[in-house]
Amino acid sequence: MSSLLKILVVDDDPDIVEILRYNLALAGYDVESAVNGKEAIKKAKLFLPQIILLDIMMPEMDGIEACSKIKRISSLDNTMIIFLSARSEDFTQIAAFDAGGDDYISKPVKPKILLKKIASIFKRMNSVKNKTLRLELKNLVIDRNEYKIIIDKQDLTLPRKEFELLFLLASKPGKVFTRDEIMNSVWGSHVIVGDRTIDVHIRKLREKIGDSYFKTIKGVGYKFIQ
Repeated sequence: MSSLLKILVVDDDPDIVEILRYNLALAGYDVESAVNGKEAIKKAKLFLPQIILLDIMMPEMDGIEACSKIKRISSLDNTMIIFLSARSEDFTQIAAFDAGGDDYISKPVKPKILLKKIASIFKRMNSVKNKTLRLELKNLVIDRNEYKIIIDKQDLTLPRKEFELLFLLASKPGKVFTRDEIMNSVWGSHVIVGDRTIDVHIRKLREKIGDSYFKTIKGVGYKFIQ
Protein backbone atom coordinates (compact mmCIF):
# COMPACT_ATOMS: atom_id res chain seq x y z
CA MET A 1 0.00 0.00 0.00
CA SER A 2 1.37 3.41 -0.98
CA SER A 3 2.31 5.82 1.80
CA LEU A 4 2.16 8.78 -0.58
CA LEU A 5 -0.51 11.42 -0.23
CA LYS A 6 -3.35 10.55 -2.62
CA ILE A 7 -5.07 12.81 -5.14
CA LEU A 8 -7.91 11.85 -7.51
CA VAL A 9 -8.17 13.94 -10.69
CA VAL A 10 -11.62 13.97 -12.31
CA ASP A 11 -12.07 15.59 -15.73
CA ASP A 12 -13.42 14.50 -19.10
CA ASP A 13 -10.66 16.38 -20.95
CA PRO A 14 -7.76 13.91 -21.39
CA ASP A 15 -5.25 16.73 -21.96
CA ILE A 16 -6.08 18.34 -18.62
CA VAL A 17 -5.92 14.97 -16.85
CA GLU A 18 -2.53 14.21 -18.40
CA ILE A 19 -1.07 17.61 -17.43
CA LEU A 20 -2.36 17.41 -13.86
CA ARG A 21 -1.33 13.78 -13.38
CA TYR A 22 2.16 14.47 -14.67
CA ASN A 23 2.75 17.50 -12.44
CA LEU A 24 1.21 15.93 -9.33
CA ALA A 25 3.16 12.69 -9.75
CA LEU A 26 6.35 14.68 -10.32
CA ALA A 27 5.67 16.46 -7.01
CA GLY A 28 5.51 13.10 -5.25
CA TYR A 29 1.78 12.44 -4.98
CA ASP A 30 -0.01 9.16 -5.65
CA VAL A 31 -2.45 10.07 -8.44
CA GLU A 32 -5.48 8.36 -9.95
CA SER A 33 -7.96 9.77 -12.47
CA ALA A 34 -11.57 9.46 -13.62
CA VAL A 35 -13.46 10.89 -16.58
CA ASN A 36 -16.89 11.53 -15.04
CA GLY A 37 -18.74 11.69 -11.75
CA LYS A 38 -19.86 8.05 -11.70
CA GLU A 39 -16.34 6.77 -12.23
CA ALA A 40 -15.05 9.26 -9.66
CA ILE A 41 -17.32 7.85 -6.94
CA LYS A 42 -16.26 4.27 -7.67
CA LYS A 43 -12.55 5.11 -7.69
CA ALA A 44 -12.78 7.33 -4.61
CA LYS A 45 -14.28 4.46 -2.58
CA LEU A 46 -11.34 2.22 -3.47
CA PHE A 47 -8.52 4.78 -3.65
CA LEU A 48 -9.54 6.84 -0.57
CA PRO A 49 -7.81 10.07 -1.67
CA GLN A 50 -7.12 12.96 0.66
CA ILE A 51 -7.96 15.42 -2.14
CA ILE A 52 -10.24 15.18 -5.17
CA LEU A 53 -9.76 17.67 -8.01
CA LEU A 54 -13.21 17.71 -9.59
CA ASP A 55 -14.40 19.23 -12.86
CA ILE A 56 -18.02 20.41 -13.01
CA MET A 57 -19.18 19.93 -16.61
CA MET A 58 -18.84 16.21 -17.38
CA PRO A 59 -20.95 13.54 -19.11
CA GLU A 60 -23.02 10.90 -17.26
CA MET A 61 -22.73 12.68 -13.90
CA ASP A 62 -21.50 16.24 -13.37
CA GLY A 63 -19.17 17.35 -10.60
CA ILE A 64 -21.88 18.96 -8.46
CA GLU A 65 -23.88 15.74 -8.20
CA ALA A 66 -20.74 13.65 -7.71
CA CYS A 67 -19.55 15.91 -4.88
CA SER A 68 -22.90 15.67 -3.11
CA LYS A 69 -22.79 11.86 -3.28
CA ILE A 70 -19.14 11.63 -2.20
CA LYS A 71 -19.81 13.79 0.85
CA ARG A 72 -22.33 11.19 2.03
CA ILE A 73 -19.75 8.35 2.00
CA SER A 74 -18.45 7.82 5.53
CA SER A 75 -15.06 6.47 4.43
CA LEU A 76 -14.45 9.77 2.61
CA ASP A 77 -15.37 12.07 5.50
CA ASN A 78 -11.90 13.61 5.57
CA THR A 79 -11.51 13.94 1.81
CA MET A 80 -11.31 17.50 0.52
CA ILE A 81 -12.98 18.33 -2.79
CA ILE A 82 -11.53 21.13 -4.91
CA PHE A 83 -13.61 22.10 -7.93
CA LEU A 84 -11.78 22.98 -11.14
CA SER A 85 -14.07 24.73 -13.60
CA ALA A 86 -14.06 27.11 -16.55
CA ARG A 87 -17.35 28.48 -15.22
CA SER A 88 -16.76 31.46 -12.94
CA GLU A 89 -20.33 32.67 -12.36
CA ASP A 90 -21.33 33.28 -8.76
CA PHE A 91 -24.27 30.86 -8.95
CA THR A 92 -21.99 28.04 -10.13
CA GLN A 93 -19.55 28.59 -7.28
CA ILE A 94 -22.43 28.79 -4.79
CA ALA A 95 -23.85 25.50 -6.12
CA ALA A 96 -20.39 23.92 -5.76
CA PHE A 97 -20.11 24.98 -2.12
CA ASP A 98 -23.72 23.99 -1.42
CA ALA A 99 -22.87 20.50 -2.66
CA GLY A 100 -20.09 20.30 -0.06
CA GLY A 101 -17.08 21.51 -2.04
CA ASP A 102 -14.13 22.75 0.01
CA ASP A 103 -12.58 25.02 -2.58
CA TYR A 104 -13.06 26.33 -6.12
CA ILE A 105 -10.37 27.10 -8.70
CA SER A 106 -11.14 28.65 -12.06
CA LYS A 107 -9.67 27.22 -15.24
CA PRO A 108 -7.26 27.44 -16.93
CA VAL A 109 -5.37 25.90 -14.03
CA LYS A 110 -1.72 26.83 -13.64
CA PRO A 111 0.08 23.69 -12.40
CA LYS A 112 2.65 25.56 -10.29
CA ILE A 113 -0.04 27.53 -8.47
CA LEU A 114 -2.15 24.40 -8.00
CA LEU A 115 0.83 22.56 -6.49
CA LYS A 116 1.39 25.42 -4.05
CA LYS A 117 -2.27 25.32 -3.15
CA ILE A 118 -2.23 21.58 -2.52
CA ALA A 119 0.98 21.74 -0.50
CA SER A 120 -0.61 24.46 1.65
CA ILE A 121 -3.72 22.32 2.18
CA PHE A 122 -1.71 19.28 3.26
CA LYS A 123 0.39 21.44 5.57
CA ARG A 124 -2.72 22.74 7.33
CA MET A 125 -4.21 19.23 7.50
CA ASN A 126 -1.04 17.93 9.16
CA SER A 127 -0.83 20.85 11.57
CA VAL A 128 -4.11 19.87 13.23
CA LYS A 129 -3.67 16.11 12.98
CA ASN A 130 -3.95 14.29 16.31
CA LYS A 131 -4.75 17.51 18.16
CA THR A 132 -7.76 17.62 20.44
CA LEU A 133 -9.26 21.07 20.23
CA ARG A 134 -12.65 21.82 21.73
CA LEU A 135 -14.50 25.09 22.20
CA GLU A 136 -17.50 25.31 24.51
CA LEU A 137 -19.64 28.41 24.09
CA LYS A 138 -23.01 28.40 25.87
CA ASN A 139 -25.23 26.11 23.78
CA LEU A 140 -22.53 25.49 21.16
CA VAL A 141 -19.65 22.99 21.30
CA ILE A 142 -17.08 22.89 18.49
CA ASP A 143 -14.89 19.78 18.46
CA ARG A 144 -12.01 20.03 16.01
CA ASN A 145 -10.73 16.56 16.79
CA GLU A 146 -13.91 15.01 15.36
CA TYR A 147 -14.77 17.88 13.01
CA LYS A 148 -18.28 18.22 14.38
CA ILE A 149 -20.33 20.67 16.37
CA ILE A 150 -23.02 20.21 18.98
CA ILE A 151 -25.71 22.87 19.09
CA ASP A 152 -28.52 22.66 21.63
CA LYS A 153 -27.35 19.08 22.36
CA GLN A 154 -27.80 18.07 18.71
CA ASP A 155 -24.84 16.88 16.61
CA LEU A 156 -24.23 18.71 13.36
CA THR A 157 -21.55 17.91 10.79
CA LEU A 158 -20.29 20.73 8.59
CA PRO A 159 -18.20 20.68 5.40
CA ARG A 160 -14.52 21.19 6.25
CA LYS A 161 -14.21 24.82 5.15
CA GLU A 162 -17.40 25.86 6.96
CA PHE A 163 -16.10 24.13 10.09
CA GLU A 164 -12.68 25.78 9.90
CA LEU A 165 -14.25 29.20 9.37
CA LEU A 166 -16.57 28.70 12.36
CA PHE A 167 -13.69 27.46 14.54
CA LEU A 168 -11.54 30.44 13.61
CA LEU A 169 -14.22 33.03 14.41
CA ALA A 170 -15.39 31.26 17.59
CA SER A 171 -11.83 30.88 18.88
CA LYS A 172 -11.86 34.60 19.73
CA PRO A 173 -15.43 35.82 20.30
CA GLY A 174 -15.77 39.55 19.74
CA LYS A 175 -12.59 39.85 17.67
CA VAL A 176 -13.07 41.25 14.19
CA PHE A 177 -11.31 39.02 11.68
CA THR A 178 -10.45 40.81 8.46
CA ARG A 179 -11.20 39.16 5.15
CA ASP A 180 -7.47 38.72 4.55
CA GLU A 181 -7.02 37.03 7.96
CA ILE A 182 -9.90 34.68 7.26
CA MET A 183 -8.71 33.86 3.75
CA ASN A 184 -5.13 33.18 4.84
CA SER A 185 -6.13 31.10 7.86
CA VAL A 186 -8.90 29.01 6.29
CA TRP A 187 -7.87 28.83 2.63
CA GLY A 188 -4.14 29.54 2.84
CA SER A 189 -1.92 32.25 1.40
CA HIS A 190 -1.96 30.79 -2.12
CA VAL A 191 -5.65 31.47 -2.63
CA ILE A 192 -7.10 31.41 -6.12
CA VAL A 193 -10.81 31.33 -5.32
CA GLY A 194 -13.47 33.95 -5.96
CA ASP A 195 -13.93 37.05 -3.82
CA ARG A 196 -17.34 35.86 -2.63
CA THR A 197 -16.03 32.61 -1.14
CA ILE A 198 -16.05 33.90 2.46
CA ASP A 199 -19.51 35.47 2.06
CA VAL A 200 -20.96 32.21 0.74
CA HIS A 201 -19.58 30.24 3.69
CA ILE A 202 -20.80 32.79 6.25
CA ARG A 203 -24.25 32.65 4.68
CA LYS A 204 -24.30 28.87 4.96
CA LEU A 205 -23.18 29.00 8.62
CA ARG A 206 -25.93 31.50 9.39
CA GLU A 207 -28.49 29.18 7.82
CA LYS A 208 -27.29 26.14 9.77
CA ILE A 209 -26.31 27.60 13.16
CA GLY A 210 -28.17 30.87 13.44
CA ASP A 211 -27.73 34.43 12.27
CA SER A 212 -27.21 35.79 15.79
CA TYR A 213 -23.70 34.29 16.09
CA PHE A 214 -22.20 36.30 13.24
CA LYS A 215 -21.82 40.03 12.71
CA THR A 216 -20.67 41.60 9.48
CA ILE A 217 -18.28 44.52 9.85
CA LYS A 218 -18.82 46.34 6.59
CA GLY A 219 -15.66 46.79 4.58
CA VAL A 220 -13.58 44.87 7.11
CA GLY A 221 -14.71 41.32 7.84
CA TYR A 222 -16.67 39.29 10.40
CA LYS A 223 -16.79 38.54 14.10
CA PHE A 224 -18.35 35.85 16.27
CA ILE A 225 -20.82 36.94 18.96
CA GLN A 226 -20.97 34.69 22.04
